[in-house]
Amino acid sequence: MKKVLLGISAILAIALLWYLFIKPSDYIIRFEAKTFPGAINQTIKLWDQTLDTIVPVSQEGDNIFNLRQKVEFGDSIHIYDWEIQALTDSTSKVKVSIHDENHSISNKIKVPFSDTDFEKRSRKTVLDFMENLNDHTKNFKVTILGEEEIPTKYLAYIPVKVTQFQKAGGMMENLNYITHTLIQNEVQLDGNPIVHVTKWDMENDSIQYNFGQPIIRSERLPMNTEIQYKRLFSKRALKAEYNGNYITSDRAWYALLDYAKANNIELEPTPIEIFYNNPNFGGDALQWKAEIYMPIKDSNE
Repeated sequence: MKKVLLGISAILAIALLWYLFIKPSDYIIRFEAKTFPGAINQTIKLWDQTLDTIVPVSQEGDNIFNLRQKVEFGDSIHIYDWEIQALTDSTSKVKVSIHDENHSISNKIKVPFSDTDFEKRSRKTVLDFMENLNDHTKNFKVTILGEEEIPTKYLAYIPVKVTQFQKAGGMMENLNYITHTLIQNEVQLDGNPIVHVTKWDMENDSIQYNFGQPIIRSERLPMNTEIQYKRLFSKRALKAEYNGNYITSDRAWYALLDYAKANNIELEPTPIEIFYNNPNFGGDALQWKAEIYMPIKDSNE
C-alpha cells in the first residue's frame, strides 16, 4: 500500500509540474466555423491588424493551418496559437491555445478555480474574431465546378507584385491604362480581364501576377509602352466560381487547394482568374462573378 501511495504521489507531482511549467497553453478555446481553412487563415491575418499586436501574425510550420500571434493587453503579452482543421469542404474546427507570457503560472493556478480576467479577455477576443469571420463568410461564395480546360488567350498585360489583399488594387490601377491604350490603337479585345498569378508566397501572402486584357493578336499592338504580351495556353485545371468582392477572390484559391487535397489531385499554385464584372459600376458584390482556374500538375513534370 505504501508503494502504491508513493507511486500515486509521484504521478500527481509529475502531472502538476507538467501542468505548471511545461504545458504550453494556459487556456484553450475550441469552436467550429462554416468555412474552409484558407478563409479562416486570411481572416485571422486581417483581423490581427486591428489588435495591439507585438509582431504580425505568422504561420507556424509554413502552412495555412497553424498560426501564431502576440497581442498586448495592458502589462501582459498573450500568445495565441491557432490550429485549423478542415472537417468538410465548407466547415472547419478551430482550436485556440492561449498563453500569457508574463503571468502563465498564476493563470494556471487560478483558471481551474475561478473565472479569471485572463479567461474573460481570451473569450472576448476570440468571440470578436468569430464575429469578424461570420461577417466575412456572408460576403462571398465559392462553388467548385471540377476539372476543365483553361481557355487559350493572347494577353496584353502588365506585371504586378503586391500582397494578396492588394491584388484588386493593382488591377484597378492598371485596367484603364491597358484598355485605353489598346482601344486607342484599335486592338480588338477578346474577352474579360484576366489575372495570371506567376508566383504565390503563401507564408508571406505575397504574389506576382500578370494582369491584362485578352486580345486578338495583330500588327496594331502598341509597342514601347508598359504593356507586355504573351499567350496563355490551354491546360487542364480545377475550376471554381467565385461570387463576391474581388479583393477576396483568393478565397477560391484555398478552396481549390482543399478540394485537390481531398481528391488526391496535385496542383500548380499559379491560379488564373477571369473577371466578369467591373467594380466601378458598384452593385451587390455577391452578384459579381469570377472564374478561378488552378492548373493541374502534369504527371510528367
